[in-house]
Amino acid sequence: MVNPPHEAMHHIFRHDLHLFSRLKDVLGLPLPDAVEAVVLPNDLTETRPVERRVDTLLRLDSARDGSLLLAIEAQGRKDPSKPASWAYYASYLWTKYGLPTVLLVVCQDRATAEWAGLPVSSGPAYMPTLSVRPIVVGPHNMPVITDPAKAAEDLALATLSAVTHAGDPDIGAILKALSTALRDVLENVADPIIEFTAQGLSKRPAQDLWRTLVAVDLSFYKSYLAEEIRDEGRAEGSARASADAILLVLEQRGLDVSDDVRARVTGCDDPETLRGWLARAVTAVTAEEIFAEE
Repeated sequence: MVNPPHEAMHHIFRHDLHLFSRLKDVLGLPLPDAVEAVVLPNDLTETRPVERRVDTLLRLDSARDGSLLLAIEAQGRKDPSKPASWAYYASYLWTKYGLPTVLLVVCQDRATAEWAGLPVSSGPAYMPTLSVRPIVVGPHNMPVITDPAKAAEDLALATLSAVTHAGDPDIGAILKALSTALRDVLENVADPIIEFTAQGLSKRPAQDLWRTLVAVDLSFYKSYLAEEIRDEGRAEGSARASADAILLVLEQRGLDVSDDVRARVTGCDDPETLRGWLARAVTAVTAEEIFAEE
């Protein structure tokens, strides 16, 4: 079923057409440096009434290695029927375009990623006719980017990191690094990154935390999400949202939150103080440490 996380996991490759080429160090593969990347139609439907669509299809052109097709699939769960579809995509694209095809599967959980990476063959085991083994991107091999400077070096990669690590215990630090990096970029650059990240984080509390960070750190942007959050903030109170985010980060990191800490956080209505506490909540060793500089 198509949903926001599904769309974000492959649309980020359309947004930044050279992102795949920059994954060579992450994936440990001799990927070509694409001179040009082109978004191709993703409709693989035949004349018979069976519709088949790969999520995203790119053609990567390299002066040294020629051209190849990159078929990108976002996979949210194990699906025994998928390997056959992937084999169809690869063979159809090879036939239609006469180019070698790479299949990239993007996942948000380790179990699905490990399943997607298993080789599957048609025909008996002793005589396989066609074998499918995608390249898989997921929480098992994507970098955990918690340094704002590193996030700023490659915003698309940082977004993919956040989306694939949506259920990671370090998601708070990952999202904080990304929101901090976005403060210093142009609005038209930041807007799609804000939206892709919001779409990709279906798993709460990551989604709630990102919305709060956008409201606090990126309140000057006018993206759809930022406007939506500001509307909610006017209705509910931004201080309460920030307090909830602080407690959420502390609890998700497994820290003990005493009644005194909870009361102090929820009783504060100063935005700058709450912003400081939220920043320290990402790395604090104890819940009380967020007040260390007070």
